[in-house]
Parts: sequence; C-alpha cells; structure tokens
Amino acid sequence: QVQVVESGGGLVQAGDSLRLSCAASGRTFSNYAMGWFRQAPGNEREFVAAIGYSGVSTYYADSVKGRFTISRDNAKNTVYLQMNSLKPEDTAVYYCAATMRGLRLSETYEYDYWGQGTQVTVSS
Repeated sequence: QVQVVESGGGLVQAGDSLRLSCAASGRTFSNYAMGWFRQAPGNEREFVAAIGYSGVSTYYADSVKGRFTISRDNAKNTVYLQMNSLKPEDTAVYYCAATMRGLRLSETYEYDYWGQGTQVTVSS
C-alpha cells in the first residue's frame, strides 16, 4: 500500500509558474513509477507527465511538453511537477498516482493509488 498527497496548487496568471508536490508514503517508494494527471470540469482525466522509479525516464503529454518538468526525490518520497508558462487551459485538478508497473504510464488504468488532487487555476 502507498498513499499519495498532492500540494502546491493555487491561483496564478497566464505565464506564471507553479511547482506541485506529491508526497508518498511507504519505504518502497523508489519501486513505484509516478504519474501526474489532471481533470477539468466536464472533461475526462488526462495524462500530464510520468516518471520511472529511478527518475531516469520521463514522459509528457504533447500539451505540456517543453513547459512542464517532472522529477522525483526518492530520499524525500516526493515527486514534483514544475509547471512553467502556464496557460488558462492548464486549469484543472491535478492528481498524483503511483504504480509498481512500468508500462503504459500515460494510461489511468496502470495506476493503483491516487491522491485527492490539488486545484490549479490559471487566469486569462
């Protein structure tokens, strides 16, 4: 079992930056691949970024590529999402998720554990 808790969301203007954090429990955190997803009202949950358990491999949705950076600090049991050049269309609830599998990390069904989400609102 692993529990994840997101933080760092807030209200920002277009072009600003935010860093989201996802704190995970468990001594086996380093064995989990981690992903960030987001969901806007009326929309389905969509993939944002993912990182392998070692932190070497990273993956991004085309919509955030070049603007967002995912990273992890296994010593702190934490994964981060650095979001730069934010756009109004980035507005959503952002969720952190964990999986012990290393395949299909852009798919929601690959993840076993989910946080409660943190709201990111980007004004236009």
